[in-house]
Amino acid sequence: MPPEALTPSSFQAPAIALYGVVNDIMYANFRTQLAATGDRDFIVVELSTLGGDPEVARMMGEDIRFASETSPDRRFVFLGKAAIYSAGTTFMSFFTRQNRYLTRGTRLMIHERKLAKDLRLDGPLTSCVATVKAALNEIECSIAIQNEGFRNLILGSKVTIDEVLRRAPSNWYLEADQAQQMGLIEAVI
Repeated sequence: MPPEALTPSSFQAPAIALYGVVNDIMYANFRTQLAATGDRDFIVVELSTLGGDPEVARMMGEDIRFASETSPDRRFVFLGKAAIYSAGTTFMSFFTRQNRYLTRGTRLMIHERKLAKDLRLDGPLTSCVATVKAALNEIECSIAIQNEGFRNLILGSKVTIDEVLRRAPSNWYLEADQAQQMGLIEAVI
């Protein structure tokens, strides 16, 4: 049975409110607020961010996934406000589509992970090959993690993985209404 649709009044007092860069400080703040929810059965997680560390977003998302699975009687709902860019969209992807909401005018931004790395080759050729292979393994693993997040984001929507992979390299911006029409979120409030 699908969860009950929510109205704007459902979001008046979010249990968890996060703003700014997705980083270690946000994660510590998130964990403190999550612990303070106690046994509440309805938890709104409000977020506004221009992005940040995708691995921190994944840790916060895993905390939501774990809490949802260990306490299925609790409902965790995402509310995006103003801007949900990059790592914020990654975090949102951990909420089921029926538990994703955006406020009017909010923009989502979906993009590929980025890498800035200098590769220095110096030494015996076999060690140079190992260095190149290590860098390639890092890139391939990051792509796999990125695409796993894209699949979570589009689950139950009208968006295909091919569309995300085509649009993400050039930063795909979506308005809240577009995200709803595409089935990436439940509703705009």
